[in-house]
Amino acid sequence: MLLALAVLPLAGPATPAPPIETKEAEARQVLAQIQELDSGLEHVIEAYNSAQVELDKIVAAQKLNEKRLKIARSNLGAAQGTLEGRLVQLYQNGSPDLVEIILGSSSLDEILDGIDTASRVSDQDAQILGEVRKFREEIKRREAELEQARSRQEEVVAERAAKRREIEATLAKRQALLASIKDQIAELKAAERRRQARLEAAARARVSQPQPSTPSPQGSTGAPPSKYGGVVGIAMQYLGTPYRWGGSSPSTGFDCSGFVMYVFSRVGVSLPRTVSTQYAVGVAVSRSELQPGDLVFFNNLGHDGIYIGGNQFIHSPHTGDVVKISSITGYYSSNYYGARRVL
Repeated sequence: MLLALAVLPLAGPATPAPPIETKEAEARQVLAQIQELDSGLEHVIEAYNSAQVELDKIVAAQKLNEKRLKIARSNLGAAQGTLEGRLVQLYQNGSPDLVEIILGSSSLDEILDGIDTASRVSDQDAQILGEVRKFREEIKRREAELEQARSRQEEVVAERAAKRREIEATLAKRQALLASIKDQIAELKAAERRRQARLEAAARARVSQPQPSTPSPQGSTGAPPSKYGGVVGIAMQYLGTPYRWGGSSPSTGFDCSGFVMYVFSRVGVSLPRTVSTQYAVGVAVSRSELQPGDLVFFNNLGHDGIYIGGNQFIHSPHTGDVVKISSITGYYSSNYYGARRVL
């Protein structure tokens, strides 16, 4: 363990305790390992969210298909009732061909095939036969689609369970790391809270002031000005909300894409659920053109947040953390992927 105490010799002076700077350096080393775990975990969580989106679509399609199957069965029952009445009528009228077909058939399918072969039915009878065939084929098709959907649903549920286990295993590793340096991390977190308070105060002051318009830099993408700078003030209402993977509401907590989606929903903008699909929204903007309200992406589309100006963004980082403000420096600068402006 990184912070294991030195074993005291049997005799002689005690080894002096390492200075706080050394402990903090050790804590930062473990935090760097934690951040590396988080980097991989972000992609796993996004895959979990994608599986959930697919599962929701499958369930919705199943419900719609089941309703249509019920209607098709009802329609088939009505059409078959009409056909049976018509066959009785034809039988009673003594049509030799049809009598022979009916008496020589062991199923409705054989009767239908026989009548088609005889080709001696009226337009009305042909319409009745057509409806029966159509509804029977629709039922077969919908039953097959439902079976496929159920099979795919089982696969998605299994995939989601596997990814959940992967997430939980990774979280367990990180929790073990956190436990190994609990006291040192508490000191660092206290320092981080003080830093966050300063960042929040500076960001609120910046948000409250009108932003001067600046000319587009050379090499500009020509993106229209941001219309959603106001989401920054909304996003800051949720500073301190705990991270929760798969979360998309302040009552349960947020993961990164869930936070972005929720904040924009507050201004009537419906964004997709995952980081990769959010990256397809709006238009691309260069880093030099970033404006408050732009979406910023990191870690090869494993993470995103909302730009607030001053080279800072607000986001929900990872388990054990909260919605916070970070600077696009260090890790976030080296893992910067791109930005999108919501139109």
